[in-house]
Amino acid sequence: MVSQALGLAEAVGFPFIEKRLTIRFPWTYLPPRFWFFPFAATHHRLDLVPPWPQLVIGCGRNAAMPTLAIRRASGGHTVAVQIQDPGVGEFDLSVVPEHDGLRGPRVIVTRGAVHRVTPSRLAAETHRFPALAAMSRPILSVLIGGTNKAYRLTLRRVREIADAVGEILRNQGGSALLTPSRRTGAAGIALLRNRLNGLPAVIWDGAGENPYFAFLALADAFLVTADSVSMISEAAATGKPVHILGLNGGNAKFARFHAVMRAAGVTRPFTGEIESWSYPIPDDTARAGAAVRALVLSRIERLAPT
Repeated sequence: MVSQALGLAEAVGFPFIEKRLTIRFPWTYLPPRFWFFPFAATHHRLDLVPPWPQLVIGCGRNAAMPTLAIRRASGGHTVAVQIQDPGVGEFDLSVVPEHDGLRGPRVIVTRGAVHRVTPSRLAAETHRFPALAAMSRPILSVLIGGTNKAYRLTLRRVREIADAVGEILRNQGGSALLTPSRRTGAAGIALLRNRLNGLPAVIWDGAGENPYFAFLALADAFLVTADSVSMISEAAATGKPVHILGLNGGNAKFARFHAVMRAAGVTRPFTGEIESWSYPIPDDTARAGAAVRALVLSRIERLAPT
């Protein structure tokens, strides 16, 4: 969610301040529609004070009511934009992925998630990690998520993924860059290290500088677990082949997302072989950013004193 909010804010192009909200008891147990005093719900409530911004971008369920409250407190001067559909309130603009199903005149529909991946950021991050750039080609970047509300990532599946990567390296050559997430767990990371020991593979365990964008930039192809819309969307922003690693579980929303990405030629299921294909790089984030910027400038012009 943080990556999506920052990505959209960067695409809008205005200076911004990031505020990460931690929700307090009892609001953590209440649906957002019952947050009658949204500013009191967050530990950072004292930071949500005037002067009100010209634009506020919220992402996720817990940001929805504070976002609307800021617009209301500003007397309608603040443009309120929400990423994802929280199922509550009416925003000046909502930016939602196609699989969410929300439609309307104030809705921008994206194929996947908005993100921070841009050509300039990828180029810069490549130069920050020269040792990774020097690894033998082709480079396979492996983005591993973990268990969430829809999917389960078991240690058995982690072992299967590691063994598949190892077989690719032994049979096809090249190198692998693996980035687990916090949801992968320490046991999963240890298993990856054990199974890929002695092979040209770098596994980032969260220590030191984060090479995630370098992993994206350097990849000739991707393996990405099915549980993360964001990771798949970020990999797709490179234009490189994105192979999907299936996991146990799933739901209707994820099924719609994966169907959209396959139909667009962006992703293919991983069947044991690394394939090569191309597709038009999605422009969702830049398109949404331009629309938000135009809306803010229009609001400023309309409210300017004559």
